This record gives sequence, structure tokens and C-alpha cells, in this order.
Amino acid sequence: MTDWTEQTDQARNWFESLRDHICAEFEAIEREAGSEAEFTYTPWDREEAGNDDPGGGVQGLMKGKVFEKVGVNVSTVRGSFSPEFAGQVNGASAEQPGFTATGISLVAHMANPHVPAVHMNTRFLTTQAAWFGGGADLNPPLPYEEDTADFHAHFRAACAGHNPTYYDRFKKWADDYFFIPHRGVHRGVGGIFYDHLECEDDAAFERNFAFTKDVGEAFLDIYPKLVRRRMDSDFTEAEKLQQLQWRGRYAEFNLVYDRGTLFGLKTGGNIDAILMSLPPEAVWS
Repeated sequence: MTDWTEQTDQARNWFESLRDHICAEFEAIEREAGSEAEFTYTPWDREEAGNDDPGGGVQGLMKGKVFEKVGVNVSTVRGSFSPEFAGQVNGASAEQPGFTATGISLVAHMANPHVPAVHMNTRFLTTQAAWFGGGADLNPPLPYEEDTADFHAHFRAACAGHNPTYYDRFKKWADDYFFIPHRGVHRGVGGIFYDHLECEDDAAFERNFAFTKDVGEAFLDIYPKLVRRRMDSDFTEAEKLQQLQWRGRYAEFNLVYDRGTLFGLKTGGNIDAILMSLPPEAVWS
């Protein structure tokens, strides 16, 4: 079995750096809106019986004038899956349940319904296999074709620099994944989603890591532009209600179908960090 410790450290350092750049940009937007809101960072330690080094993470949270609630979490955890869960994870089994996982996860719920909510995460996992996964998807309560087109264009460009098939494949993957079956609707206007970009050797790791970094950079470049484009828009009570109703759908997906939520709960993650994706306020009427 390959020792991926060095590569895990490289990925963790990148995810933490990306977190720092994203949070600084989001705080800059709050300053532009006349707000002094800033992120608070809460470290947490994972616990696992018989494991002297289970890892942990840092939950970053800000509630401001523009960002009603935004969480940016990073974590690096290691240990063993439970026997019943191990068989559901790439490269793991009841006989070989060991894993490491490092990643960044972000969800932003916005005060103004004209500003799209967003989700982004990238991660590196190892079991008997090693792979990258992640993506980003835009979730506007009041969609604008211009915003959707610009968001997709950035991720199309990020994909094109690595593999001409990536964008079409990963866009479809996002469309299929971010769908609420019991409602018969998509969660938002999509983006890209990918998983199991296998790292058979060092060359594959470098190749997939480079792509994952470009995904993070694409998000950092485009999303603040969309926020600044819409954050001063006037809105009506009806539009605010539409946002709150849409948030109910978002919460349903994350609690019923989201694989990241399940992974966090099944591996002893921090509950507050796992559920930071839930909106601060929602309605179901």
C-alpha cells in the first residue's frame, strides 16, 4: 500500500491556503457594504476509540450584512470506517477500513435573494485507493442567465486546461447529483461535480491535484464577482419569501441525499461543521 502522507500534507496546505484567500475576499465584500463582520474560527478535534491521531479541523463562520451565513471549513481526519460503512467507500472494506481525508467545504447563504447562494468543496481521500473529488454549484433563489453563464464559463475553462471531456462529464454529474427526487427539481443551476479522480502514482496525483487547485481558483475568481454584481439590488417581500422557500428545498437535499453530510456523520466529524450547510432561516409554506 502506498504511503500518501506527503501528498495528504500537500493537499491540506493548499486547502488551508484557499480557505484563507476566500475568507479574506468575503470579508472585503462585507467592508464594501459597510459591515465589520469577520470570520470566527473554531478548532475541533475528532475522537475515535483506539486512535491516537484521529485528526480534526477548523470551522470558519461569518454572519454579516451581505453574507447572512457563510461557513468555510477545513479538516484532515484519519482512522477506520465502521464495518457497515466501509463497503460503501471507494477502496475500503470491512477487512481494510483505514482512511485519511483532507478537504475544504464552503456554503454561503446570502441576505439579498438576488445574490446566489453557493456550495464548493474539494477533497483528497485515501483508503486502499487514493483520489480527488469536489466541485462547485450555484444555487440562486432568483436565477439570472448572465450569472449562470459566467459561473459555468469559469469552470468550463478550468476543465479545458486539463481534459477536453471534463466539463461535459462533470457538468452532467452535477446535474444528476444535485437533484431532489421527491420534489422532481434541481437544487440550483448546476456547476461541476467530480469524484474518484484516481491517483495510481505520483504523476497521477500531481495531475489531479493541479486540476483540483484550478477548480478552487475558478471559484475564488468568479463567485465574488457575482456577489458584487447583485448585492445592492432592491428586493420585495415576495422575492424574500421565494428565497426562504428555496432554502427549504436546499435543506431537504442536504439532509436526505448529500453524500458529504453522510460521510461526516459516519466518520465522527464535528456536527456543527457538518450541518453548517443548513440555511439560517427557511420556510416550507
